[in-house]
Amino acid sequence: MAALVALRARSAARSLGARSFSTTLLRFNESEQVPKPPRPIDDSTSALEYKKVHRARPPPLPAMDLPRSRTAEEAVTNILYNTPPPSLQPFKKHILNCLVQNEPGVLSRVSGILAGRGFNIDSLVVCRTEIRDLSRMCIVLRGQDGVVEQARRQLEDLVPVWAVLDYTNTNCIQRELLLAKVSILGPDYVEDQYHGGPTHEPRRKIEREASLVDRFERGAQQTTLPQAEADTTSSLAPLSPTELLRLRNEHLRSISVLAEQFGARLVDVSENSVIVEMSGKTSKVEAFLTLLKPYGLLESARTGLMAMPRSPFKTPDDAEEVAEEGGVVDASLLPPG
Repeated sequence: MAALVALRARSAARSLGARSFSTTLLRFNESEQVPKPPRPIDDSTSALEYKKVHRARPPPLPAMDLPRSRTAEEAVTNILYNTPPPSLQPFKKHILNCLVQNEPGVLSRVSGILAGRGFNIDSLVVCRTEIRDLSRMCIVLRGQDGVVEQARRQLEDLVPVWAVLDYTNTNCIQRELLLAKVSILGPDYVEDQYHGGPTHEPRRKIEREASLVDRFERGAQQTTLPQAEADTTSSLAPLSPTELLRLRNEHLRSISVLAEQFGARLVDVSENSVIVEMSGKTSKVEAFLTLLKPYGLLESARTGLMAMPRSPFKTPDDAEEVAEEGGVVDASLLPPG
């Protein structure tokens, strides 16, 4: 009887262990079937996979204008020194938009390729986009169409580069940010403010006036009179506090009116200078800087050109034209035969 009870206990234990093993195995299989989020794009090879899938046959390079027919001397010189004939295409402004992987060293590789081809980058703006692993570069340079297109394709072949777009002939919105520090003391005090340090205080003028007073007090008028007269004629007479306040207000009002005409605004006002902020096209920024120089331009900083293509705007008339072009052709309107 005892042996029968022990046998039943062993069989019950075996069945319980098998059931528990099957339940754990089932749970493990269920955990494998749970959908997982896609892995983040954190390496440069993702750009290569994208270009392999979306790569299309590129169009031919722009036709290069051939120069005039060469003489025998020029042909021999070309053969001996292997100098290709120069192109007659004009140099014009190009805007390249690069989508690159957000990783160290990409900027140096892009600028190295452009420098190797002899391009001088007029402006370069790069920053991370709304996607964590993607950065956007906006490069402005001048060159011929064929040479720039070759450089664009060479940039696109880099591993961390997703795509390179040429916005030269595209309808884009172009903006550039400018910060300019302008003196409110007038152009006569700009040279003195240059030596005043970061605060741009006219310390050189004050030191010059103090040295002149010290010379006169020490009785050195006979020995240093020609130099003192030269310094007196070259420097301006000291202003009273009332005149200085009136001068500052007049210049500040003039700068404010000019800034309003260009859509700019004053972001900082100090004792001797103001900082103006403005955004617009490159030509507008350069015109604004030209008009600020007579007031006494102390410093200026520009971000470079940023471009974004406009979205096409479709009207009902365009939809009707498309429908008419792709509609059913009336047989009565066709010519006979």
